[in-house]
Amino acid sequence: MFSLRGDAHKVFLRLKKTIDEGRSIHQMQEYIEIEAIQNLYQSLDSNTLQLIYFRMIKENKGTGMIPILVSSAPWLLLLFSKQLSQFLFHDGSLLWAVFSIVYLAVVFISIIIHFREKAWAAFHMEIIQTILTERKRETTSDSTV
Repeated sequence: MFSLRGDAHKVFLRLKKTIDEGRSIHQMQEYIEIEAIQNLYQSLDSNTLQLIYFRMIKENKGTGMIPILVSSAPWLLLLFSKQLSQFLFHDGSLLWAVFSIVYLAVVFISIIIHFREKAWAAFHMEIIQTILTERKRETTSDSTV
């Protein structure tokens, strides 16, 4: 199923297709994956879960190596621009085109990986936060009774 929209819309389309076909959503890969992640986090104590949450915040907020690579690589190329241009453009060579395509592909793939990882970190953070909030609410309601 090809769609230029994000993962949320793709999940919606698969969910709609599953329901339209009369199948259970509990058999969908997305549901099974979320449930497995949630069950793992629910099996951990709150202190450990809080530490994992802090690590996820670091992952989500951190710039990471990929953006540094993407932003610093052009400066490196600029540093050697004279030598690079002599190498790429000598004798009518098309080496510059190959270099440009490879460079842009690496940058594009790096950016996609970076934002997918940030999205996964946010996904895990939401699950952890929900579990911690529910536990806190249960503890508060038990102590008031």
